[in-house]
Amino acid sequence: MRSVITVILLSITLFINCSNVLAKNESVGIRIDMLPWEKVYGILPKYSKFTVLDVETGKFFKVQRRAGNRHADVQPLTSKDTKIMKEIYGGKWSWKRRAIIVIHHDQRIAASMHGMPHGAGALENDFPGHFCIHFYGSKTHRTNSMDLSHKLMILKAAGKLQEYVTSADPFELINAYVAGFKQQDSRIISTISLQQIDWKEHIQSVENINLNRMSVFPVKDLVNKISLEVPVEIEWVSKNSERKYFKGDIYLFRFSPADAWKIDSIRFLKDSRILKEF
Repeated sequence: MRSVITVILLSITLFINCSNVLAKNESVGIRIDMLPWEKVYGILPKYSKFTVLDVETGKFFKVQRRAGNRHADVQPLTSKDTKIMKEIYGGKWSWKRRAIIVIHHDQRIAASMHGMPHGAGALENDFPGHFCIHFYGSKTHRTNSMDLSHKLMILKAAGKLQEYVTSADPFELINAYVAGFKQQDSRIISTISLQQIDWKEHIQSVENINLNRMSVFPVKDLVNKISLEVPVEIEWVSKNSERKYFKGDIYLFRFSPADAWKIDSIRFLKDSRILKEF
C-alpha cells in the first residue's frame, strides 16, 4: 500500500506543478477531481474509510467519516494514524488549513483539512474528538458560505490555484493574500506576489492575521487600469503574542489590462512592518 501511495504522490506533485500539461494529457499524471460537496457527500457516506494525503509533506494516514452535513467530520482510524497527522502539523495541533488529496478506491479528490481536535470522538485512536475536511462548496458550522482558506487549499490540491489568481479581481486577491499569511502558506502568497521572495523564512513570524477593513471600488471602473492602491486595515498577532495594526495601502500592478493583477509584496512588507526588514 505504501509503494502505491508513493507513486500517487509523485504523480500528484507533477500535477500540481504542471497542471496545464496534465489537464491536456491525463496519461502523464494522475487525475485529481475537484468535486462539489453535494457529490462527495454520496461518495463518502457516514462511516466510510479513506486515505488522506498531505500535499506539502507527502505523508498520508487513514480516517473514517463519522458525521457532518455541511462538511465531513472525520477521525483518524488508529493511534498510528493520529501520530502521522500530528507529525504533518509539526507536532502541535492547529486550526491551520492544509491542502490534501482524499483517496477513495480509484478516486482522488481535492480537499482541505484543519488539524484541531474538537467535539466528540468515538474511535480508540488517541485523538480527542474529530477534525473537519472540506470539499469544494462545503461550508463551516458558523457561516452559510465557503471558507476562503479552505477554498484556496482545495484549489491548490487540484492544481487550479494559478487559474484562480489569474481571473481574480484585486479585492479577491487581497483577501486571498491575507489568507495565505493566515495559513502560513508560501505557495498561495507567492502565486499572488509581484516579487519572488523566500516566504517560508518570514511567514512563520505571523501567528494570526485578519483583514478588518478594505475599500472596494466597482470592478468595472478598473478595466483599463494597470496600477491600483487599495486602502486596508489589517490586524495581526506575532509569534510572541504581540498584537499589531496596519492602516495603509496595498499596491497592485499588472503589465496590461489583459494580464493578472499582482501585489507589490516588498512595498507592503516595508509599509506594514509586518515581517523582517528588506
